[in-house]
Amino acid sequence: MVEAMLQVLSPTVLLYMILGVILGVFIGALPGLTSTMGVAIIVPLTFWLEPQEGMAMLIAVYCSSVFAGGIPAILINTPGTPAAISTTFDGYELAKQGRAKLALGINTLYSALGGIVSTVFLLMFAFPISRFALSFGPPEYFALAVFGLSIMISVSGASITKGLIAGGIGLFIATIGLDPMLSSPRFTFDQPDLLEGIAFIPMMIGLFGFGEVLYQMLNPPTMKPVGKGQQESGFPKWKEIKKMNRPFWLSSTIGTFIGAVPGAGGDIASMISWDQSRRISKEPERFGKGSLEGLAASSTANNAVIGGAFTTMLTLGLPGDTVTAILIGALMMYGMQPGPALFSENPDFVYVIIALLFVSSLMILLVGAIASNLFSRLMRLPREVIWIAVVVFSIVGAYALNNSYFDVWVMIISGFGGLLLRKLGFPLTPLILGLLLGEMAESNLRRAMMLTDQGWWIFFERPISLILIVLAAVSLLFPLIKRGLEMRKEANTG
Repeated sequence: MVEAMLQVLSPTVLLYMILGVILGVFIGALPGLTSTMGVAIIVPLTFWLEPQEGMAMLIAVYCSSVFAGGIPAILINTPGTPAAISTTFDGYELAKQGRAKLALGINTLYSALGGIVSTVFLLMFAFPISRFALSFGPPEYFALAVFGLSIMISVSGASITKGLIAGGIGLFIATIGLDPMLSSPRFTFDQPDLLEGIAFIPMMIGLFGFGEVLYQMLNPPTMKPVGKGQQESGFPKWKEIKKMNRPFWLSSTIGTFIGAVPGAGGDIASMISWDQSRRISKEPERFGKGSLEGLAASSTANNAVIGGAFTTMLTLGLPGDTVTAILIGALMMYGMQPGPALFSENPDFVYVIIALLFVSSLMILLVGAIASNLFSRLMRLPREVIWIAVVVFSIVGAYALNNSYFDVWVMIISGFGGLLLRKLGFPLTPLILGLLLGEMAESNLRRAMMLTDQGWWIFFERPISLILIVLAAVSLLFPLIKRGLEMRKEANTG
């Protein structure tokens, strides 16, 4: 490990890593330009570099872009990457309170710490975590999706009914396109562009970016001046850090394990971490209203996923997410095969990758602190200038995904649809959850049912799926029972 760290700290490797971090920050901060897109674009440019130099640049782009997705989520309520959706819950509320600089500092600090902790997990528990991830089959993936969907209750706001309706709309939208088992078209209306379904990224940009601009035009938010609120510093004080310890460690663990599950990503991990942190908090009522604990939980989970995804990629040769799928190709381009053979044929390079993850997370602290100060000044610009910039970036981001004008229309229609839902009091997050997890739930439910003649019993005879379903049931019932007890108490006191 010492030799690997010496290689990583060489001037040329550090130079490429710094360049990757800077590129990643700009990619993550622009809505629509995802980590996957950034890494995919840069891979061909690293072909002529040494393996440690090329991987330094790619890993730095990956880590920093995930972190930077929280910057627009905090400042303009528009997640730069899907993993930053839950960052909007508390980050934007803090910005409206004049605490944008503190929110950006928390995002920087806990994104870096989440990456460091997950890398330690990678170093110590790579094989146990990878074996755990390998045990996931269709029943476990379905149970994981149900557990994720159970968060709908927690993020429904004042009206659980409206939250469930919004989630149902998301589940319906997820069925548009080709049937995952039979490949028959559903709700496509003979439109070729709908055969692949509604793209998630353009819809997310429309709901949270373009839709937010439309909503603010009709209902200008009350924003306190940056730096005039309760916090002058860009980083939390020691007392606040102690308060955020529990959500930090919980989210580090959840993010790492979910990252190790192939197909799950930072968006799922951050939402589950935010919800579970709210449940263990002494002030759960502050979550979604500018909670420092909530922001720390989502920021930590975003980057904690990376260590888990690398665990699965390196030990099993399976991509933990779409970015590590691209990195598998990059390693093969350098003449290395991810999986068990990598540990026997190129063990030194495994330690180089781990060292790169460590240093990239540390660089986020430095570059993130500088970027946070620069981006926090955006709050001083006239609101109209910010609106125009968001609309332009929303259009560019939606188009850049597939070079498709259809995706731009999806973004625009989603924006107006999001505006209508918000005016009617429907929360948007359950809709995103339904859209995000709908396909996973449906396809794995049907695969699991085809594996056995036992019907629904298959989900209860496998330990992992049983635990996830029980957790989902608790997540669904606990808020309802708690609210019922509170109403009963109020009725008795009245």
